[in-house]
Amino acid sequence: MTHPITDMINRIRNAQAVGKTEVSIPFSNLKFNIAQILEKNNFIGKIEKKGRKIKTIEIALKYQDKIPAISGIKVVSRPGQRIYLSSGEIKSVRGGYGIAIISTSKGLMTGKEARKQKLGGEILCQVW
Repeated sequence: MTHPITDMINRIRNAQAVGKTEVSIPFSNLKFNIAQILEKNNFIGKIEKKGRKIKTIEIALKYQDKIPAISGIKVVSRPGQRIYLSSGEIKSVRGGYGIAIISTSKGLMTGKEARKQKLGGEILCQVW
């Protein structure tokens, strides 16, 4: 079994590589929250939760002149190596052009929001 966040990121990356407009991902609350953060920061289009028994997340991918809105995405914390940062250790991603998604005690948020609220946590991934 692969890491669920890694699987989600790989599905998004592969769908953008072949120019798909939508990608379907198996549902979990963590993945849905990550997708909401990506939608709020204009990296992806609309997200929808679908299905009753087998739930999925439908993500509409965003392009600008056939160039994906997500130019890079990287998993930072993995099951074999969890990476935790205090609020002072959270750095900006690509000079402020990207975001870091951090799991804090108050839920998932971007690195900028975590620094503002002086919260540390596990850094899940970086998107730019």
